[in-house]
Amino acid sequence: MMAERGPAHLETRMRPRSHLFRLALVLLAAAGPASAADPLTPEQKAAVEALIRDFVTKHPDMIFDALQSVAQTRLTEANQKTLAANRDQLFADPKSPVGGNPRGDVTIVEFFDYRCPYCKEVEPSLEGLLADDGKLRIVYKEFPILGPSSVYAARIALAARAQGKYDAFHRRMMATKGTIDDATVERVADEAGVDLHQAKEATDSAEIDRIIQSNYALAEALQIDGTPAFVIGDQLIQGVAKIETLKRLIAEVRKKG
Repeated sequence: MMAERGPAHLETRMRPRSHLFRLALVLLAAAGPASAADPLTPEQKAAVEALIRDFVTKHPDMIFDALQSVAQTRLTEANQKTLAANRDQLFADPKSPVGGNPRGDVTIVEFFDYRCPYCKEVEPSLEGLLADDGKLRIVYKEFPILGPSSVYAARIALAARAQGKYDAFHRRMMATKGTIDDATVERVADEAGVDLHQAKEATDSAEIDRIIQSNYALAEALQIDGTPAFVIGDQLIQGVAKIETLKRLIAEVRKKG
């Protein structure tokens, strides 16, 4: 799952239907033969639909994993050259906040929005990885796409960075559930020890504008149109990534050296 925006997501939402159709073709064999004139009789159609419903109900994780694998393969093929061309901006942009070990041997790049529930769903896994793996580095790409309060939160976060409070603000914001509005952002900033008056004065700075606009442009180049999204090595994952997937990709990067 991922938080989405814009008309481009209409295509994304429709894609799973095509994969379920392929599943239907596989399951069709269980429904018996059909005539050449009418390849799918009403009885066979009903049987296939029942088989699919039963399979999805009993094996939701398998469906999710299969669709995620197909999506990841498609995105990898489409974005290999773009990832290579933007490698420095992804992994070595000095304007992007960094967490974990700044000199880590593997870097995770995360595009996220503070109002995205799926970003918050995966956050405990990321924090667990950073705690357990002392050689892991993470680059945070503020990608506010879920409304004005998302933009405000991203601006306050980047202003907090100048005060040495980015990490404290980020962690608290990612742990904050429910409605996220401007008042929530300011409350969390205050709890994180951010000088709110100073931060608010900096939110409209040209520098913060450039950082956010640069992240938008980078996401567009990579065809990232929702959150969360992750880049590890030469792999792009859109949506909630399982801890096993993240660990596997980290291990693959280390193996390649």
